[in-house]
Amino acid sequence: MTGFLTAGIVRTALEVGLIYSLVALSLFISYSILNICDLSTDGCYTLGCAVGAIITIAGHPFLAIPAAMLAGICSGYVTALLQTKFGVESILAGIIVNTGLYTVNLAVMGFSSNVSIFGTDTIFSLFKGLSDSAFWKDWSALILLAVVVILVCALIKWFLGTTLGLSIRATGDSPAMVRASSINPIFTITVGLCFSNSLTGLAGCLIGQYNKTCDINLGTGMVTIALASLVIGETLCGKGKMIVRILGMVIGSCLYRFIISIALRLNVPTEAFKLVSAVIVAIAIAAPRAKQLIAFKHKQLTAMQERKAMRGGRADA
Repeated sequence: MTGFLTAGIVRTALEVGLIYSLVALSLFISYSILNICDLSTDGCYTLGCAVGAIITIAGHPFLAIPAAMLAGICSGYVTALLQTKFGVESILAGIIVNTGLYTVNLAVMGFSSNVSIFGTDTIFSLFKGLSDSAFWKDWSALILLAVVVILVCALIKWFLGTTLGLSIRATGDSPAMVRASSINPIFTITVGLCFSNSLTGLAGCLIGQYNKTCDINLGTGMVTIALASLVIGETLCGKGKMIVRILGMVIGSCLYRFIISIALRLNVPTEAFKLVSAVIVAIAIAAPRAKQLIAFKHKQLTAMQERKAMRGGRADA
């Protein structure tokens, strides 16, 4: 593929899109399933990256993955604790945790704003070293990430179909009904947020090993990116079967990265990317409503034309 979008650009967009899709899936669980607005995503993403980077530097790139997910679980637990035990609103609880995680992330990184993983083996470099073929060298990272995302999607689909998963879904739909059914909503909210934040931690670990660096400001705006991916996915795939909704998050994330890649090719300054993200979210949210308005106006115009035609026929008679 040559010209406007080269094979390298498309491949990179897909790779980063797959990593971001894990955050979109995290937001899907907390926002779409549990109906909780978790704003701790930015800090949790950086936490996963920081924990993963430190353990990778210590020579354990594979151990870094469960460690980063465990760190995400801890973040989700604190967020849930503030909401369920102390009565803090979900938005405020996310802000509090996100603020506190800034210092935690600095401490994990040895109070340095940046940690480099260059010269250290990562899961990507080890996977890439399995073959010397040119194709494998170019596409190994994408293949690895695709496998990870497929496994995560399968895990989410299975988990949400279990008794606990159905209880979590019911908690988001109607907490009052859940209480009446003798289900503890505190437990389901806690499990749901821990699970969702573990995916955010996983995404942070993968992006750290992918970029071979970790920056304290890495997660800034991550919740906006995830929300854009979620809205795009739900707009394209709708709210039908659960597996379709889950795959919609992956498609939305990859499509978002393609839009950003196109913006880069059009020489849009990086300072404007936040504006681009905001516009994408606004368009994706407004698209269904705009479609309904256009359809309504079309029906209204058709009805008016039919009335005029009927009046004209009566006048001729």
